[in-house]
Amino acid sequence: MGEDSKAIKQKGQLLSFVPTGEYYFTKGIKAYHRRDLQRAHKYFSRAMQLEPGEPMIVCQLAIVLTEMGDYQQSIRLLHMILEEMDEEMAECQYFLANNYAHLGLFKDAYHHANLYLEQNRDGEFADDAEELLDLIMLEAEENDEDIYEEDDLIIKQEEARTLLEQGDFPQAIEIFEELVKEYPEYWSAYNNLALAYFYLGETKVANDILEKVLVQNPGNLHALCNRLVFAYYQNHAGEVKELTETLAKIQPLLWEQQFKLGATLSLVGEYELGYRWLKRLYKNGHEGDGPFYYWLSYSAFHTGREQAAKSYWKRVLEFNPEKEGTEPWASSPSLSDQVSSIIKKFQSEYPEERLFALFLASVSNKKEEILSASKITDKMSGLEKNYLHYVKSGVGKPGMETILGAHETALVLYDFHKPIDMDREGIYLVWFAVFEEAVKEGLDFRNNRAWAAAVEFVWEKLREGKITKQSIAKKYGLSVSTLSKYVKMVHSCLD
Repeated sequence: MGEDSKAIKQKGQLLSFVPTGEYYFTKGIKAYHRRDLQRAHKYFSRAMQLEPGEPMIVCQLAIVLTEMGDYQQSIRLLHMILEEMDEEMAECQYFLANNYAHLGLFKDAYHHANLYLEQNRDGEFADDAEELLDLIMLEAEENDEDIYEEDDLIIKQEEARTLLEQGDFPQAIEIFEELVKEYPEYWSAYNNLALAYFYLGETKVANDILEKVLVQNPGNLHALCNRLVFAYYQNHAGEVKELTETLAKIQPLLWEQQFKLGATLSLVGEYELGYRWLKRLYKNGHEGDGPFYYWLSYSAFHTGREQAAKSYWKRVLEFNPEKEGTEPWASSPSLSDQVSSIIKKFQSEYPEERLFALFLASVSNKKEEILSASKITDKMSGLEKNYLHYVKSGVGKPGMETILGAHETALVLYDFHKPIDMDREGIYLVWFAVFEEAVKEGLDFRNNRAWAAAVEFVWEKLREGKITKQSIAKKYGLSVSTLSKYVKMVHSCLD
């Protein structure tokens, strides 16, 4: 195949481009013919941003990516053309075959080369496709492969994804492990494998897998997004901030990457950034599915666009009727994400509110922003300043056993009562009011579960809830007698 033949002929199709798209496309063609691939990539990428629905630009960018050795990105672009822009653009089948052959996926290469010849027997790349088929057959014979069988890569990937969605993580892991062993550069399988391990609670293994992906495939967007999600759920505020800043600078071209970025940023509370990407997709005619409209509605609501959120939610219910009742406006956002509200609590006259503000900061993914605010220490007692030191550093100084006990008890409550909304706020205020008095009485805080269980029991009784000591004791893994002992201490601190 001659080098000129790879550049798609312009003919009259350029007339449909807006001038700026035409300008960058033309510059890209010239750079390509000069074999300046970096400039060609830059110009075609810019042209694609200006004309995201024009298959000719996308295809030319895919060709350049192939020549730069980025076969997987090229494959994604070519599939996007066939699935979303022009299913009859036969040359994409040949380019796909070429990419899959480079990756050693000969069954896929064989499949797409034959599709090209079926659709365009006398096409520009017919001779090249025939030659490629001969090479594939020769390679298959040498490796004793049956290229006539359907490639099991796609089948296995879909099977594992289904298992992941159904919550069968061990089985999904088994298949993903098989895939990464067979296809050591198939990054999608690594990312899904990391998710499966994370859902199982194997956070170190999950993070190690993402680290491996980012070392071998720097800038992998799905890996960066998954890493942000992991950090968010593990309350690693510094890492969340750093990754958010990194992702905010990325400008992905593919719709699947734009969706991943928008959904991830929305999930971690960066609603404005998330909405920007999801809305862009929507305006560009992306049809989307249930998850797409879910995150579009979610980010719209949390950025004050309530009418738009309700309109998008109707589409969510078309795809997933069972989501009725889980609208983003059905429950309040977590108090731990409301920076201004937390900072305001630091100015309260009541010590239990200031202690609660410190705990909220400790579990917030915006901890640094909250703790760097001015005047939060104006009304703090020595006890509160010690707690502030612990929240900032995560390290307890000698003599801070009471602070650690208070914090650990609040974390036990957090396991049962999160996200922290207006309805759950009361139980934490009860605990920190109890804690302040308990410190004065010199009480011991080592039995965190007993303190937490007693506070929940008293809190429910204050709300006239129908609760029994037996049910609370069972929930916290305590004996009724132990619970009764701590309930008495809670009452004595509140009287």
